[in-house]
Amino acid sequence: MKMKGAEIIINTLIDEGVDTIFGYPGGSVIQLFDCLYDYKDKIRLIRTSHEQGATHAADGYARSSGKAGVVVATSGPGATNTVTGLATAFMDSIPLVCITGNASRKLIGKDSFQEIDVMDLTMPITKHNFMVRDVNDLQDTVRRAFMIANTGRKGPVLIDIPSDLMGDFAEYYKKENLEEDKDLSINEEEIKKIAKCINSSKRPIIYSGGGVTASDSFMELRKLINISNIPACNTIMGIGVLGYEDDLNLGMLGMHGKYSTNSAIKECDLLIACGVRFSDRVALNTKKFAPNAKIIHIDIDKSEIDKNIHANYKLVGDIKIVLNKLLPYIKKRDRKDWISRINELRKGDYLPEDSKDKLNPNQVIKYISKKLGENLIFVTDVGQHQMWTAQYCGRTKPRSFLTSGGLGTMGFGYGAAIGAKIANPNRNVVLITGDGSFNMNFNEIITAVNNNIKIITVVMNNSSLGMVRQWQHLLYNDRFSATKIKSSLNYVKLAEAMGANGFSCKTYDEFKNSFEKSLTMEGPSVIEVKIDENELVLPMIPAGGTVDDVIME
Repeated sequence: MKMKGAEIIINTLIDEGVDTIFGYPGGSVIQLFDCLYDYKDKIRLIRTSHEQGATHAADGYARSSGKAGVVVATSGPGATNTVTGLATAFMDSIPLVCITGNASRKLIGKDSFQEIDVMDLTMPITKHNFMVRDVNDLQDTVRRAFMIANTGRKGPVLIDIPSDLMGDFAEYYKKENLEEDKDLSINEEEIKKIAKCINSSKRPIIYSGGGVTASDSFMELRKLINISNIPACNTIMGIGVLGYEDDLNLGMLGMHGKYSTNSAIKECDLLIACGVRFSDRVALNTKKFAPNAKIIHIDIDKSEIDKNIHANYKLVGDIKIVLNKLLPYIKKRDRKDWISRINELRKGDYLPEDSKDKLNPNQVIKYISKKLGENLIFVTDVGQHQMWTAQYCGRTKPRSFLTSGGLGTMGFGYGAAIGAKIANPNRNVVLITGDGSFNMNFNEIITAVNNNIKIITVVMNNSSLGMVRQWQHLLYNDRFSATKIKSSLNYVKLAEAMGANGFSCKTYDEFKNSFEKSLTMEGPSVIEVKIDENELVLPMIPAGGTVDDVIME
């Protein structure tokens, strides 16, 4: 049957299993939005307050569900407003499909109204991008975009479509979803070598990251940990792979990881890296990282192997497939001496004090985690609050802690929380943010209110850009430049003006009461939590340092 280009796009999205689109209308995509009017029963459209919020919402949808998120934006400023969201998804390997409109074909290249070369603009921050010039290529281009976004190392894909093409007609019929032709063969001899190395190691550690979540291999990783009795740590992107209180869970490593974890990395004789990239927030000093260890690196992206840290054993492939091949060769070990040594190191870990007189971030996060249990998805912005949440969130399942890891995008949180709640309507979604990050994205409260999306936002207000201020305090002799937030913002009135519920708290009891009320109220809530500006994220290893340089007080 013949269809307009706009209708071909919508039907192909439906064929790909899309049930929600995040976006903002405009002249070059007006035909697409007009078509959506006829498909309201099949695709839900969430119009956000800003295209960046829409892109983050598609990202949060993808992170929490495992499905590709979809965002639609108009040409010019609409397209450029997606850039930060695309870069955020690209750095964390999140599958997105971004559809942008552009000027009509006869006007492209003539500095036309709202024309932008979005292809060159997004090439470094997308896994792939397309410009469609012929309506007959439209269906297969959309299908390819989903295949590329969802296979291999996942990531965002952009499709730029001239506005006039959406009105052209072409044949459409439903086609099977495309699947990547991939080499699933794993070198059996290499698997045996790695298994022998693991079985003979005395002080091994497993180090896992976002690749384990992306490949849905956390159960296989847990089997490896339990059979081998090997302690395991994770990056911020790997939170939720292990049970929070499991004896073998070392927690987070790196700049704000545990002292015991970073010390164990220094002492281990084997490091088994699964779905990680040895970023500078983990391997802060590459020359001194895991100095006594042989390194096994398993990753789906060949370009990550030996990029930052040299690996003695290298396996390129899907982690789920690799681990299933490896598990039959792994022997049970008790490793009592190594675990005993780690327990000794744990005695040196930083433990924040609880207080009834003031609001401590760790108490707030622990309370939320205990109150809502496994049904909770934590979302964060970027800054001190992000690290406190990572340290104390207590997540024991993947896709339950969403944050911008690689790009560190302030303003990520509210959009991502919207996407997470849309994808998981029966789960509680709590956004932890700071006053700096919140000021970048609170316009999306209106989106939550208009769509009756219940998100509880906890704003940790220390009247400063906390993480930069912390660095200025610890490393720059208290020269506080541009980090004080002199704001008369009334969070309660702001929330209420937008149609949400608002609370402000100075004590732990006030916070608990406010949080309890927000759970029973309709629609989104904003809870301001006033914390001391001198509150620090500890421990902290300065950039370029090692565990020997750790700051604990």
